[in-house]
Amino acid sequence: MKQFGIDLELDAQVAQGHYSNLAIISHSTSEFIIDFATVLPGVEKARVKSRIILTPEHAKRLLRSLQENIVRYESNVGKIEIPVPSVPSDNGPKMGEA
Repeated sequence: MKQFGIDLELDAQVAQGHYSNLAIISHSTSEFIIDFATVLPGVEKARVKSRIILTPEHAKRLLRSLQENIVRYESNVGKIEIPVPSVPSDNGPKMGEA
């Protein structure tokens, strides 16, 4: 696979990819860590499928690239809507109530 003048090797197992519906991002002064996980209904623990460690510079490049790709995607496919979580009802007991 050639892209941007870089010769990339993509073996069959890596090409399968991992499904992720959760990303946890943390950082130190020298690196950003992104853990990609899968949260499934009825399963107590989210399972981390992949951890990517980036320099701050590469993290910013990834941010810009994602922004550019989302703009292109939305211009071709339509706006990506992010659902707002519903507010829990106020019917339950309050703190200090028995």
